[in-house]
Amino acid sequence: MSETPNLDRTDRRILEALQRDARLPMRELASIAGAAPSTCSERVRRLESRGVITGFHTAVDLGALGRSVEAMVFTQVRPLSRDLIDQFHSDALAMPEVMAVFVLAGGDDFLLHVGVRDVAALHSFLVDNLSSRREVVQFRSSIVYGHGRKEALEDLTESSR
Repeated sequence: MSETPNLDRTDRRILEALQRDARLPMRELASIAGAAPSTCSERVRRLESRGVITGFHTAVDLGALGRSVEAMVFTQVRPLSRDLIDQFHSDALAMPEVMAVFVLAGGDDFLLHVGVRDVAALHSFLVDNLSSRREVVQFRSSIVYGHGRKEALEDLTESSR
């Protein structure tokens, strides 16, 4: 979204609760938000249609999926053009090892969040999937030892008041 959405207290309560648990039953969500279930349901639909809520996600244990090694791979591509950026972005997302792609400004053009079985699989990914690509002129990787994620983002418009 390009502009800050106009959210009232009920919308903010709904968003915070859904970020913590997207599987909340509507009655429980309504109780948290201080609204009737039908009102709450309509507000959730409206937040989705406005693009504030973009989806509902499940958190998984990567180790349980055989991806116990995570890495961040900083990548430079050339010749830099919108078409090449769009194509590499699409191609990277299609790689099974890649979990997220960030397009960057500065020295690196992309940051790939990769999850693989082990260090040997990471090496294979780097050699087979990146260094073999003509447009990739440089990459460097950092293994992730751990990371955290906020359960719920704050509404900056509310916190700045």
